[in-house]
Amino acid sequence: MTTPTHPKQAATVLLLRDGAPGLEVYLLRRTRGMPFAGGMTAYPGGGVDPRDGDVETAWAGPSPAEWAHAFGCDERTARELVCAAVRETFEEAGVLLAGAADGDVVPDVSGEEWEAQRQALLARELSLAELLAARGLVLRSDLLRPFAHWITPPAEPRRYDTKFFAAALPVGQEARHVTGEADEVSWLTPSAALAEMSGGTRPMLPPTIHTLGQLEPFADVAAALAGSPPEPLHPICPSFDDEPDGRWAVLPDGTRIRMVVPLPS
Repeated sequence: MTTPTHPKQAATVLLLRDGAPGLEVYLLRRTRGMPFAGGMTAYPGGGVDPRDGDVETAWAGPSPAEWAHAFGCDERTARELVCAAVRETFEEAGVLLAGAADGDVVPDVSGEEWEAQRQALLARELSLAELLAARGLVLRSDLLRPFAHWITPPAEPRRYDTKFFAAALPVGQEARHVTGEADEVSWLTPSAALAEMSGGTRPMLPPTIHTLGQLEPFADVAAALAGSPPEPLHPICPSFDDEPDGRWAVLPDGTRIRMVVPLPS
């Protein structure tokens, strides 16, 4: 028996908007060469960076202590997770959940100077705290909602303790295909995304499938954010069953999710 890999803290964001067909969520299809979840559809997100815990990060909204209660972790980890959620959304979707201290949200982050700072974040030449300070902005934790908590099973070689957040696309900003980790981006209703998954054209990992199912009943962004699960969130760590008809993820409550693997390129 090998010792299970300790899961890395990670954050991912369900970025939402009200589209013509109803509530839509921003989805990335990860490139097939990625070492984790290659070819799978997912949300913007990634692992925590050590500087995400900088106490110098200007902050407005629910405190790290409140986020620690929501996710059942310590304050340092909570600060890292919220900062990672904001940083990764900017890095992978070009959307920045920040604003002025007076409560306004920054309306546009698509110019050349913004892009240079986004690239510096990706290269770890700049921290989120430094970006916000240079712009005179504060992180807006009130734009985020705790949504889910998933932990990769112990048997997996790559493990993540992932906190899922939900957030509305800020007015005046547009999500952009700027990440090199995805070969396709889409705004889809949860129902449309799940239909493509069921048809075998949009493979997803169980957390994505399950959280899309959680979003499906909501008519619009306001309802989705107001309907976030109660706190604190209970972590979900699935097990797997191999059956003649394929592999299934089994959740603690008995829910079974059929795994769909990417088709060969």
